[in-house]
Amino acid sequence: MKIGLIGLNQTGKTTLFNLLAGKEEGSAAPGGKAAANIGTCTVPDERVDFLSGIYKPKKTTYAKIELIDVAGFAVSSDAHSSGASKFLGDVRPCDALVHVLRVFGSDSVQHDMGTIDPARDFEAVEMEMLFADLEMIEKRIARIKTGKKITKEHEAELALLDRCFNWLEKGGALRDMEMSADERAAVRSLGFLTEKPRLAVVNLDELQWESKSWVNKEALESLCSSASIPVLELCVEAELEISRLPAEEKQFFTEDMGIGEPGVAVLAKALYGLLGLISFLTVGGDEVKAWTVEKGTNARASAGKIHTDIERGFIRAEVVKFDSIRELGSMPRVKEKGLFRLEGKEYIVADGDVILFRFNV
Repeated sequence: MKIGLIGLNQTGKTTLFNLLAGKEEGSAAPGGKAAANIGTCTVPDERVDFLSGIYKPKKTTYAKIELIDVAGFAVSSDAHSSGASKFLGDVRPCDALVHVLRVFGSDSVQHDMGTIDPARDFEAVEMEMLFADLEMIEKRIARIKTGKKITKEHEAELALLDRCFNWLEKGGALRDMEMSADERAAVRSLGFLTEKPRLAVVNLDELQWESKSWVNKEALESLCSSASIPVLELCVEAELEISRLPAEEKQFFTEDMGIGEPGVAVLAKALYGLLGLISFLTVGGDEVKAWTVEKGTNARASAGKIHTDIERGFIRAEVVKFDSIRELGSMPRVKEKGLFRLEGKEYIVADGDVILFRFNV
């Protein structure tokens, strides 16, 4: 899962990146003069923690999210500039985008557009991406039409591109356009920006976090609701400072600020829901590990996440619900209670399944 952190300059994107990835990177330079910051985020999972406590494995492995801190985009810049091209190029490979929106105030860090208005900033960046998709469609159509031969496949693609262009011209995002499964796959393969799932993170200061009040909150929430984009509130700077403290101090300040879950956990859960992902677990003395698959994936395909040989030689899956292990405290007690199932290759894996795959190659 590759996630792009996007937004205007001076929104706190890189601070969020540092919090999630546990790094100390400087901001990705605007204007495309520096590569985007790239890192990984460990997905907190209390199930993995619990199982590791039971099995005490040599290795504990959490699910990972790949992060790209894309250089801040200046909306007032020329859309054809090297900076804009760099921004768009970094964003296209991402599976989903996290749009970081600034509402915190600062005398030392000026907002690129002069005033704080997250609704305006949201619309501005979304519009730039819509224009980028329109331009991409025009270029794709021209490339097909100037080719030596237009095949039936090309004709079908041209018809789809024409529909997409008309949809975008009316202000719609491609993720909301009605398409068949094959059409959706074709559009996704081209990397259109407005087709990518979105999540909005509102970056608050400590006073705003306490009051849960900030400028133009209703306007932004209305815009995001109409586009089915979840909105999360995070106090990124404070959480980053807390994350650097010793464990006992970290707990005190987390409770003092009323942070129920760390921002990384909140964001990871939202992204999993947005992308339709779940985690299954494997356990043993060597390793306890969380594996990420799409919701609806069957047992055989899930086995392939571990190794292609396991998928190829799949015999059965031995499945236990995590809640059963948590309730009874050990795998032997789960088996004594008969809460242990043998499932075939078409079994649909559920979130939190603890699975042992049997195979023969």
